[in-house]
Parts: sequence; structure tokens; C-alpha cells
Amino acid sequence: MITRDKKEASLSGISTGCNRCGTCCMKGGPTLHKEDRKLFIAGHIGYQHLITLRKGEPAYTPITEKIEPVKEEIVRIAGKDKTWECLFYNKKNASCSIYLQRPLECRLLECRDTSKLISVIGKNTIARADLIASKDPILKIIKEHEKECPVRKVNDLISKLSKAKDKSKILGKLTFLIQKDMELRGQAVSEFGLSLQTELFYFGRPLFKLLIAAGIPINEINGEIQLNV
Repeated sequence: MITRDKKEASLSGISTGCNRCGTCCMKGGPTLHKEDRKLFIAGHIGYQHLITLRKGEPAYTPITEKIEPVKEEIVRIAGKDKTWECLFYNKKNASCSIYLQRPLECRLLECRDTSKLISVIGKNTIARADLIASKDPILKIIKEHEKECPVRKVNDLISKLSKAKDKSKILGKLTFLIQKDMELRGQAVSEFGLSLQTELFYFGRPLFKLLIAAGIPINEINGEIQLNV
């Protein structure tokens, strides 16, 4: 059934449907909401398809269309390779491989009227604890990782680094955090056999990537991390 608004839009030459340009899919996968947990339970989405953005990490925000720190931990559909292009988006034929089981944000998005999408952003979002069994032993390492390697501490040190005259002490602290981050990830990979894809769900992006994004070059020489500014 064609509504009056759609009929008038059609007569006026204004398109009301999706033209499958892929712009929204290439800007990044959707953030998951509590409603999307059923997709995980049904097996349409797995740990290997997800990435956790910890509180304070920079990410694209649909409301402002800018890269900004996330206010709370969120879980999103991961990107491809080194881009944020949604993992389920097929650029060749402009299609979604889970279209019939796509997450809430994808179902609400209309590029010509984003009000429905904006109304749910930041509300009832999923965190790792919503998708991990309460007795899963990996939670112990995740808890230690959050305590020892918080994004907040990294952001604070990066901010101080730009103003410091003697940067060596701050660089030392950042190096320690990067090494601790890698150590805990390595422990989890060894104990639980995590793949790179599932590691990104359990622990989010490695801290060294946050430093690179902030313009701090990183080198590894003889197994040791060195920061250059």
C-alpha cells in the first residue's frame, strides 16, 4: 500500500526508498542494543563479528558526524581490515549479508530522515557483560585488563605529553601500559585460544592503535616497544 506522503513524493520526483549507495554501511557497523541480543543468541551474529569500544575510545558518532570519545562501553559490528566499513556489507553488489536479521540501528536508519535512529543512540546499548556468561573465566582477565589498562589513563597521558617539556617519564608510562595490554591479551589468547577477531570483542582495540591514532609513532625493536615523539 502506498501512503499519501509516498505517493506525493513519487509524483514530485523525490525518492523515498534506499538507493543502496552504501554510505551508511561504509561509515561503520551499528552499535548493538539490548534488543539485538536475540540476534546473538540465534547465531546470526557471533563474537568474531564484534568489536568492543571501551569508555573513552574515539569513534564515529552519527549525531555529530564526528570522531568523538564514546561515553560508555559499547559493542559494535566490526569493520573490514583497517576500515570501519561494516563487516556484513558487500560493496560489490551493495548488499547486506544479514539483511533479514540486521540490528536495530540498521532497521531504523533512513538517510533522508535520521530522527528514528537518533532517538535510540546511546540508549539500552549492549556491553560485553551482556554477551558473556557470568561464570566465564575470561571475565577475570577482562576485569584485570580494565583495571590495569584503562583508556582514561592513556588519554590523560597523551594530553599531558603534548604539554610536557620532559616527555621521557610520560613516554615510559605509556610504554608500560602498552606492554601490559599486550601481556594480558597474550595470556587470554594462550588460555582460551582466542582468534584476532574474538580478541577485539573481549578486549577492544590494542592500546598501541590508540596511540598511533593520536599521532604517536610506535616501533618494536628486538621485542621491545619504543615510542617516538
